[in-house]
Amino acid sequence: MAIRPILIAGDSRLTTPAVPVTVFDDELRAFVDDLYETNTAAHGAGLAANQVGDPRAIFVFDLIDDGRRHRGHVVNPTLETAPLPETMPDPDDLEGCLSVPGERYPTGRAEWARVTGVDSAGEPVSFEGLGYLARCLQHETDHLAGHLYLDRLIGRNHRAARKMIKKRGWSEPGNSWMPGADRNPFGW
Repeated sequence: MAIRPILIAGDSRLTTPAVPVTVFDDELRAFVDDLYETNTAAHGAGLAANQVGDPRAIFVFDLIDDGRRHRGHVVNPTLETAPLPETMPDPDDLEGCLSVPGERYPTGRAEWARVTGVDSAGEPVSFEGLGYLARCLQHETDHLAGHLYLDRLIGRNHRAARKMIKKRGWSEPGNSWMPGADRNPFGW
């Protein structure tokens, strides 16, 4: 297993839709292990393959919600959700991202989500949840569609994020950070 560098907003690999996985072998299983290890080292809730520069449609998650641990991975996911909110999100409804290190913005998400797909052996899997788990499933599936959570921001939150991207110089590709080696950008 290996910890991999995490790409930062501005890299085109984060905005390119993932490609479906067609080969289920030892290399894929080793890569999924790397995603788990990288996510753990980064203190993340989830991590998509394109965040470490791999184009395949895979994500892992490992989080605590309502006192219960939720851990899994999905290859070639399909997402279903409750209706998305159409108003400004609650200012305390913050979301962050390992590819937008150190930043958090109010982001509207559906309260319920279900992801179906297969695991690294090609066996069917399904994960469903409310609240934080639902947010994570939506967030990671968005990554594989080539979207950062910043794309979902509206109004003043969208404007603030655009200014932050410019200020940090994240409009150019090639920026990354290394979990376990670089200072944790979220302070965890």
